[in-house]
Amino acid sequence: MTILARQPGYADQKYARDAWLRALQKTAGISEQAITLPQLIERLGLQFGARPALVSEEASLTYAQLSARSHQYARWGISAGLASGDVVALLMHNCAQYLAVWLGLSRIGVTVALINSQLVGDILAHSVNLTRPKYLIVGADLAARIEAIRPRLPSQLNYRVLGTSRADLVPLDPELAAFPAELLPASERANPSLDSTALYIYTSGTTGLPKAAKVSHYRLMQWSHWFAGMMDTQPSDRMFNCLPFYHSVGGVVANFATLVSGGTVVIRSRFSASEFWRDVCGQRCTLFQYIGELCRYLVNTPYQPIETGHVLRLACGNGLRPEVWERFKERFRIPRILEYYASTEGNFSLYNCEQQPGAIGRIPAFLSHRLPVALVRFDAEHSEPWRNAEGFCEACAVNEVGEALGLIPQDKGGAGRFEGYADEGDSTRKVLRNVFDGADAWYRTGDLMRRDEHGFYYFVDRVGDTYRWKGENVSTAEVLSALTSCRGVIDGVVYGVAVPGSDGRAGTAALVVDQAFNLVVFREETVSRLPAYARPVFLRILSSLDTTGTFKPRKADFIQQGFSPDRISDPMYFDDARVQRYVPLDGALFEAISNGALRL
Repeated sequence: MTILARQPGYADQKYARDAWLRALQKTAGISEQAITLPQLIERLGLQFGARPALVSEEASLTYAQLSARSHQYARWGISAGLASGDVVALLMHNCAQYLAVWLGLSRIGVTVALINSQLVGDILAHSVNLTRPKYLIVGADLAARIEAIRPRLPSQLNYRVLGTSRADLVPLDPELAAFPAELLPASERANPSLDSTALYIYTSGTTGLPKAAKVSHYRLMQWSHWFAGMMDTQPSDRMFNCLPFYHSVGGVVANFATLVSGGTVVIRSRFSASEFWRDVCGQRCTLFQYIGELCRYLVNTPYQPIETGHVLRLACGNGLRPEVWERFKERFRIPRILEYYASTEGNFSLYNCEQQPGAIGRIPAFLSHRLPVALVRFDAEHSEPWRNAEGFCEACAVNEVGEALGLIPQDKGGAGRFEGYADEGDSTRKVLRNVFDGADAWYRTGDLMRRDEHGFYYFVDRVGDTYRWKGENVSTAEVLSALTSCRGVIDGVVYGVAVPGSDGRAGTAALVVDQAFNLVVFREETVSRLPAYARPVFLRILSSLDTTGTFKPRKADFIQQGFSPDRISDPMYFDDARVQRYVPLDGALFEAISNGALRL
């Protein structure tokens, strides 16, 4: 959708300038002070004491309790023989204990791999194995998933379970109780450096299985304080956070941008459109972190009298679509929206402090030298940035669509650093060299954007084979690998299709099958192999798969045809959540989906 460009008014410009200056001030001394986020939480525990830090339905922690609990995890890690640089995998749903686990372990130099709690089967096993952990800590409610894949995990891997579980895993709670909760002196364990890796946060690339992005202690401090400045968080603020803790936004930004200022985070394990305003109002939340899909769900819910009875002052997030923006802001009387663009492994971010509907941000003139971002012309046929006769890329003109790149500083430090992934090959593929001269290196976002005459950036699409659905990036190669392992599936292609009124693209699989294929069995197998957001919404059964001269499926043709049964002669099916099975996609069902009567 094309957005009419506007020049922000004086009030918007002043607000944006103040936000940028606050963020700069709060992050200015990170390198010099050399304090890690776990150390900072220790100090905040002393400063704020009994003030509530994390509030959840199952348990809450004050600042002092969060600090104390993290010390127990740190001492447990030392007793378990974990050394600096070792990895512990963490698989839990959102809860107050989640943060205490990785704060404590990263405090002693351990790197904690935050495993996506929606994963099952082979993809879960891959994610665990990728970072070669020495221990795996799992919540009791997810222990059965680990038991199911233990034969595919290393024999030397140690397990601990939090909570009561029937699984044959060692309970961690009794062990923790034996350790003191006092501050950890230097004699017990030296502090890790800011450059060391604190977390692995998993992210889907354009192809293949999940990649584990490195997140240093420096980046944790940078993210927390930068967003604290952008949102101007205060001790009086209460952040509503229902985003997954295994992601950088839900797990780090929403939580610690609030906590570093002495505020309170209200935690929910998942998003509920019907309960959202009751929670936000009941908990007197002043902030909440969104993804665009969440906002779309809310504007599609029936009116509730309580929906404007909140005390929110700001909604911060990314992916708010232009057609939802105004409806969301006006219906729910949201005073201010802070939309931004960033990624876990990326080396730059954009912020829309001026509330330009649909824009993902812009870079103020006084910071352009510190945040070098380029949009370069893109060769869609080869899925690579276009190069001229001299072999260099060319910058896009105003409103021309191109791939966004972030300059990697030659010293590889500072805010523009690219820390890469656990796999060096994945890291190498994300760096584009010789872009504008023979010596530069740029981070490839894999995102197509355009920039208008006022400097606002707008997201257009993802490069390659990844589509976004239910707030998650979905790799088509990952999904296809799971589907072709199902009984009766011979070959296929996976892609996303646009559905009116829905954010992102709905997963669609066009499959060649044999006599052994059964729709009921197929759905059961996909449920066991794939998280809900990655399962095909639409299913197309082919007699054969048409390919190009290089044996690649003609995916573009499938995407163009969408999911309309009038345009497709092949049998089409829809994964109907109401009956938990694939049903024939006829004209009536297509109309119900297309006009919003049946929401996906």
